[in-house]
Amino acid sequence: LLLLLLPAGCPVRAQNDTEPIVLEGKCLVVCDSSPSADGAITSSLGISVRSGSAKVAFSATRSTNHEPSEMSNRTMTIYFDQVLVNIGNHFDLTSSIFVAPRKGIYSFSFHVVKVYNRQTIQVSLMQNGYPVISAFAGDQDVTREAASNGVLLLMEREDKVHLKLERGNLMGGWKYSTFSGFLVFPL
Repeated sequence: LLLLLLPAGCPVRAQNDTEPIVLEGKCLVVCDSSPSADGAITSSLGISVRSGSAKVAFSATRSTNHEPSEMSNRTMTIYFDQVLVNIGNHFDLTSSIFVAPRKGIYSFSFHVVKVYNRQTIQVSLMQNGYPVISAFAGDQDVTREAASNGVLLLMEREDKVHLKLERGNLMGGWKYSTFSGFLVFPL
């Protein structure tokens, strides 16, 4: 028997016996058998408690052109100057680095546009300092050519992801260059 006492005015929602009860951003699931290993904290009574803080997502844009002279010559990190979404605050705008808050599968995508014709751009998504995927645009006769890529990554807690400009100059005006990511599910 489970007795749950709630303060007056506390919202409780449940439509049937299998749906979770949501209390102030926390999810309490009462089971009559052991729940699956889905990252929840489980007691021997079959009670599973999951926090609503598992939501992680970011999307950043660049509003000006990105020339190598305005960034570190050693790291060639692509810096973004506007965050559209930063659920969980795990994307640091100053360093333009995303830090994983927990172990899990994460999805990342980026889209960049080169500034000049007769130019080649190459951008790499870096995980802990190592390139994971790259995108390339090198048509010599096209000025506003785009390069995009996306990937799912297994990340450990505190792993870092950022974009590196391997060569070329990026178009930033009108927010052509973007970088986004989110937690697909925790492990």
